[in-house]
Amino acid sequence: MTVAIDQPVADFQAQATSGQQVRLSDLKGKQVVLYFYPKDATPGCTTEGMDFRARFEQFQAANTVIFGVSMDSLKKHESFKCKQEFPFELISDEAHELCDQFGVYQLKKNYGKEYMGIVRSTFLIDKDGVLREEWRNLKVAGHVDKVLAAAEALHKG
Repeated sequence: MTVAIDQPVADFQAQATSGQQVRLSDLKGKQVVLYFYPKDATPGCTTEGMDFRARFEQFQAANTVIFGVSMDSLKKHESFKCKQEFPFELISDEAHELCDQFGVYQLKKNYGKEYMGIVRSTFLIDKDGVLREEWRNLKVAGHVDKVLAAAEALHKG
């Protein structure tokens, strides 16, 4: 079952960097941004992470926590997070369970080849665990500003 706007997101548990277990139900009272990206240390994914890093304090001020999600291993995530100095955690979804829940693990085409992978997407979940915004198959440029504006508007109510 995939997520839908204005519907509660089913609870999930996932492994993240810094030895964290992320459980959605433990985050009640905070807004949550989950941004799904294809692969650590690639140009678009690095830029997107850096954009979230640059706006991190503004997201915090809007009572919003950020998690990056890809199918990379925790070891790769730790290296990527450290190198880029990300102040937020990265979730490892090697079995693509979270990707399936959010409907972002899809057939992709690149240079005539077809393969399964993550379609770059971001989701904003409110403090009660309800999905309020989604951006699917997005372009990195200017994206984080849109997510921040939505998080701030939601926080102000």
